[in-house]
Amino acid sequence: MLTQIIKVFIALNSENSPRQIAYAMALGMVIGLTPLFSLHNLLILLLAFLIRVHLGSFFVSWSVFALLGLLFAPIFASLGEALLTSAALESTWHALYQITLFKLAHLHHTVTLGALLVTSVLFVPFALLAQYLVVKYRDHVMAFVMKMKIVQMLKGSRFYQFYLKVQGGGA
Repeated sequence: MLTQIIKVFIALNSENSPRQIAYAMALGMVIGLTPLFSLHNLLILLLAFLIRVHLGSFFVSWSVFALLGLLFAPIFASLGEALLTSAALESTWHALYQITLFKLAHLHHTVTLGALLVTSVLFVPFALLAQYLVVKYRDHVMAFVMKMKIVQMLKGSRFYQFYLKVQGGGA
């Protein structure tokens, strides 16, 4: 876990697009807040591996939101129960439950339904907020750190020049 957190800080300071990092964190939010063994999480995991997102940020976000998901599970269960027991939606749920794919998606479970609804609503705002925060981090915090004398000395050292050559960033 510590190495994953270090990789996130490396990603924040790297040339990775803020959008890649933000959407990785948003996908991690969905898979972390919802119960793990469900069809939509398999699709999210597949999507994270297929599109270009920062996997270190994805896994750290998944871990953090999995812990938060434990705290919010009662709220998700209440929301899911309210939706499943709604008289207005009763015929819809009965019709959907006849479909095998719906059964595999586990949307008849209160926590899964409530968490999926919440994460669906929060996905885009969270991704936009994360992208904004990554940009602000790079503008302010990273710029401040790069101006420090110790960092300037380290960047001028032979070890750092060797590191750049090995990474492919130096001449």
